[in-house]
Amino acid sequence: MRTLIGWTASAACATVIVAGLSALPAPAQDARAQELKKDRRDLRQDTREIRGDRKEVAKDTHEARQDRKGLEASRQQLRDAYKSGDPAAIKAARESFQKSRAELKGDAKDRRQDVRDLRQDTEARRDDVRDLRQDRRALRPDPTK
Repeated sequence: MRTLIGWTASAACATVIVAGLSALPAPAQDARAQELKKDRRDLRQDTREIRGDRKEVAKDTHEARQDRKGLEASRQQLRDAYKSGDPAAIKAARESFQKSRAELKGDAKDRRQDVRDLRQDTEARRDDVRDLRQDRRALRPDPTK
């Protein structure tokens, strides 16, 4: 009788152990799941960077438009100074005009750099989306099995 109970208890323990091990994810699946989480995290980070870059481009565009208006005002001042013939007014108007041009060039340069950053971040996001889709496909069970 004892032997029968011993065998039954051993078989029950073995069944529980085997069931527990089969319920655990396979190491390869666990690694794939971690890769999937990493890809999602990268995707969220790229999306944040893209949003920030778009805001910077919009801000730089606004600044460039304001500088163009300021440049036009400086041009008009320079014309008026030439018409007046006053050397001090001409000198001040030239300096103002050069300053306005420098500001516009700086803002245009910043905007170009921000647009480049936006393109790079968009490309990185596309790559991350592609990786995420590939990892999802790899995690799907094979329908042929």
